[in-house]
Amino acid sequence: MVLSPPYLLFIGDATDPLSIKMAKSVADWNPAACVGECKLPGCTVSTGCSPMSIQEGAKAGANTFVLGFANSGGIIDTAWIPTIIEAIEAGMHVVSGLHDKLTDIPEVVAAAKKHGKTLTDIRHPTTRFNTGKGLKRSGKRLLTVGTDCSVGKMYTSLSLANAMNKAGKKATFRATGQSGILVAGEGVAIDCVVADFISGAVETLSPHNDDDHWDIIEGQGSLSHPAFAGVSLGLLHGSQPDALVICHALNRSHMRGLPHYPQPTLEDVIAMTTKAASLTNPHVKVVGIAVNTSSVSEDDARQYCAKTSADLGLPCTDPLRFGVDSIVEQL
Repeated sequence: MVLSPPYLLFIGDATDPLSIKMAKSVADWNPAACVGECKLPGCTVSTGCSPMSIQEGAKAGANTFVLGFANSGGIIDTAWIPTIIEAIEAGMHVVSGLHDKLTDIPEVVAAAKKHGKTLTDIRHPTTRFNTGKGLKRSGKRLLTVGTDCSVGKMYTSLSLANAMNKAGKKATFRATGQSGILVAGEGVAIDCVVADFISGAVETLSPHNDDDHWDIIEGQGSLSHPAFAGVSLGLLHGSQPDALVICHALNRSHMRGLPHYPQPTLEDVIAMTTKAASLTNPHVKVVGIAVNTSSVSEDDARQYCAKTSADLGLPCTDPLRFGVDSIVEQL
């Protein structure tokens, strides 16, 4: 897989901020690689990048057109196909992180072939993985886990890796989803690995390393979510984590997309996650809580984090508002 920035981020007619998390992630974590965003009529959200047409993006130097969605089901809407072809004709490669493949759309494939452009489906790994072995690996590993989906596991992982590197520690961010792969330039989209090979794929992603090196592994899904717990469990076993950080979205009333499933408590998530993780690392420990507090004021966020920290005996922080130094100190 070869990614070719700079990017023009395509967010279509999205209205849900969470649905453009792939585009928003690279805009936040690698803004120098983004020339702008391209919208369709009806779009009500933004990455924060300058709005541009495809032709304006091409003139600004965009080399790749990124489908910046993470919609339910990972579908490429047929209404987007003319826009994708227009980007190819304007001289751009195309990258997608959706389950639907660009390479399965004949007219897109034909346009790419005609103009000598590449189509990259980063959610579909081509590597053949072995099944997990559960053997102890050198080096240290931290995995972010969630009370739900889309609660900030990738942002927390990137924040931790950056803070540790700034502090002079050896740390590497390991991407396990399409958004993280676009930011890091490499990784494995775990939710597209055949179930029997998930833990083995994570073992490959985080191999033997120096004893003082930390792999910061991006979590996916949630053990508490009926739809995605299987991916979360395979990732947990393959990571063999020494440390866990629990990620949570404040004031979310139910599991994402499932109004009939209430949110679990932090205590429940800590208990079930450490129990499951102990299969491949009996010494695993929770080292902190990372909370998305965007639903409340900064003062209320500080009060919530302070109370949670006191109740659980763990550092609790919002990585974007307050940083992650308190968690790094625990390591």
